[in-house]
Amino acid sequence: MLPSLGFAQQIYKQVGAYNLPGEGFWDYLTFDPVGQRLFVTHNTSIYVVDPQGKMLGEIPASGAHGVALVQDEGLGFSTNGRAGTVTVFDLKTLKPIQDIKVSEGPDAIIYDENSKHVIVMHGRSRSIEAINPGTKQVDATVPDLGKLEFGAGGPGKVYVNVEDKGEIAVVDSSTWKLTTRWKLDGCEEPGGLAYDAKNNVLYSACGNSKMMVVDANTGKVLATVKTGDGTDEAAFDPGTGYAFASNGADADITVVYKTGNSWDVAENVSTMKSARTMAVDTKTHNLYTVGADFDPPAPGERRGKMKPGTFKLLVYSLAK
Repeated sequence: MLPSLGFAQQIYKQVGAYNLPGEGFWDYLTFDPVGQRLFVTHNTSIYVVDPQGKMLGEIPASGAHGVALVQDEGLGFSTNGRAGTVTVFDLKTLKPIQDIKVSEGPDAIIYDENSKHVIVMHGRSRSIEAINPGTKQVDATVPDLGKLEFGAGGPGKVYVNVEDKGEIAVVDSSTWKLTTRWKLDGCEEPGGLAYDAKNNVLYSACGNSKMMVVDANTGKVLATVKTGDGTDEAAFDPGTGYAFASNGADADITVVYKTGNSWDVAENVSTMKSARTMAVDTKTHNLYTVGADFDPPAPGERRGKMKPGTFKLLVYSLAK
């Protein structure tokens, strides 16, 4: 049973904090609802862990960024930013099958259930590529979109946040052609993007501490919600109706909920500094994020060195 919505009581509570190995930086998390496990991209490898942080396996990578799961094919696809490849691996054995050469700088990756394609977003080459999971080949490339961040699939469309332009690019997933661009006025460096199929809206996480709710048909901004500082990823849980923005600088996750014709902040869930990406289990409604402690940055550096032994998986569940 979900909590009643007065937004006065606690909605999420922390139920676990588990140490993970390694000191390199990380990027996206992907939750596997079939295997009940997490794929944590971590520099030169992908950690596969259970919801209590137990290591189940490790997949080698070269600048790991994201993982997409194609359950019907029993395959996973991961982006290697340094190598400019996508690794195909077996979901049961976790063993790599082959590398697919893609454009420069593959970053975020999703599986679009509508088009039955794996979609790769590129920051450096400013394009998306659509991979057929059956043939393990690139079927199409959509060029000249801009510096891309996360994407989301909807019926007949793929939506992609364009970081350097402050907009959403909309691609027809039957022709793989750009159809339109929607300017997100007031949104700086949009990163995370999530799709709510029931209400046909997009949740775009902006780098200037905002989440914009966007009509997925027209591109009209329906609401702007305040998030924390350092917002990076967005997620949506259709079972609860909650949207999420993970805020690495403010050490929290903003929970957003639709009430009537408006969207409001339901809660800011405390996490830890640097916990900027997340994953949601849409069956249990648990939230997962990872973070670590860092030394102060040296002059001219963006961030300091990770403190050894501080990399953690944090787990949150709905409060009873």
